[in-house]
Amino acid sequence: MVFAAVSLAVVVAVIVASRAVLLPFVLGVLLAYVLHPVVGSLTRVRLGGRSVPRWVAVLGIYVTLITTLVVTLLAVTPRVVSEGRSFALHEVPALRQRFERDWMPRVRSAVARVQGTVVATPPREVAEAPGAEARVPDDGALRVSPEPGGAFRVSLPAEGVVIERVDDAHWTLRPRRHLPSEGDTIQRELRKLGQGHAADVLRVGRGIIGGVIGGIFNFFMTLMVSAYLLVTEARVLGFFRSLVRPESRDSFDHLLRRLDRGLSGVVRGQLIICLVNGSLSAVGFALADLKYWPTLAVVATVFSLIPIFGTVLSSVPAVAIGLTQGFGTALFVLLWIIGIHQLEANLLNPKIMGDQAKIHPVLVVFSLLAGEHAFGILGALLAVPVMSVAQTLFLHWRTYALGYGEPATDSVT
Repeated sequence: MVFAAVSLAVVVAVIVASRAVLLPFVLGVLLAYVLHPVVGSLTRVRLGGRSVPRWVAVLGIYVTLITTLVVTLLAVTPRVVSEGRSFALHEVPALRQRFERDWMPRVRSAVARVQGTVVATPPREVAEAPGAEARVPDDGALRVSPEPGGAFRVSLPAEGVVIERVDDAHWTLRPRRHLPSEGDTIQRELRKLGQGHAADVLRVGRGIIGGVIGGIFNFFMTLMVSAYLLVTEARVLGFFRSLVRPESRDSFDHLLRRLDRGLSGVVRGQLIICLVNGSLSAVGFALADLKYWPTLAVVATVFSLIPIFGTVLSSVPAVAIGLTQGFGTALFVLLWIIGIHQLEANLLNPKIMGDQAKIHPVLVVFSLLAGEHAFGILGALLAVPVMSVAQTLFLHWRTYALGYGEPATDSVT
């Protein structure tokens, strides 16, 4: 017990200290878990009376995976970028104009009917007090105006004045005028450009280059970690099993089975459901002749990775684009999306994820909010798998530490 507590404390300390570089390792573990069944199936294939070596199976899967990814990116990326640019340049201004022209007056009318007609009171003109001093216009001119009592008010321009002698008895006084030359204007504009925009462009460019390089590095590190875990799976599991007392190894094996049941629904099941959602969305959007439907189908697929909130977020752009084509198109798209997610909730989730992967909706929402708050969008993506692991560990501890019997379903309800 002491050894387990000390080991857990050391693991938590290492995770906290190295949390900035954990991303490739976390993604590598998830990728290895997703590919584990495929690798196991390939190693059971016999060629010439011999089983396929594990490293050959992993290498074959990686070649297939990377080739598919590259071909998909080359085929999809140009269209997605083109449609995204067209959407930003044309559809967003059209939506804003239609909102301001058609929808905002209706909203204001509805608010006015609820609150009563609000009549704006025109600003009250303040009469100038008799004998008040007239305000001297500040137009930069040299001005001399009489004051009560025989005095004079002298207003000088901001640039100053120039006094020149005309002859022995007369002097002339004129405002100082500085007319910048064309060269001065160009230099001033270049100086402003260099001081303002150049620094922003350099900073944005540096951020983009750094993000691309960091993304490529993390991608290959993820593949490397996943490959090592897949090839040495037996050694890794054997090491963790060796940390458990011999009399408790049956309990440890049972814990691994429970973890696999929960994660197989949350991770593998969610990936399958994302592909189904994306395919059905593409069919419906194409039937509705929705503009940018390939890009919107990709968005629906990606956002389906986030339970509950992803459904809402992916529906907004599709329905908004439908509104630019007509109310009937938007209604059809909305009903199609609702139908897809009803199919997911009542058929796909029970069949693909199974009862063992169930997590209470309140826990799902809590994990999503906590993950997004702590780690951003990546935290939201990984929140439900982490919650599944935490729930499984809690149920295992309840069963064996508190002497409870095996629950009917491994879920918190």
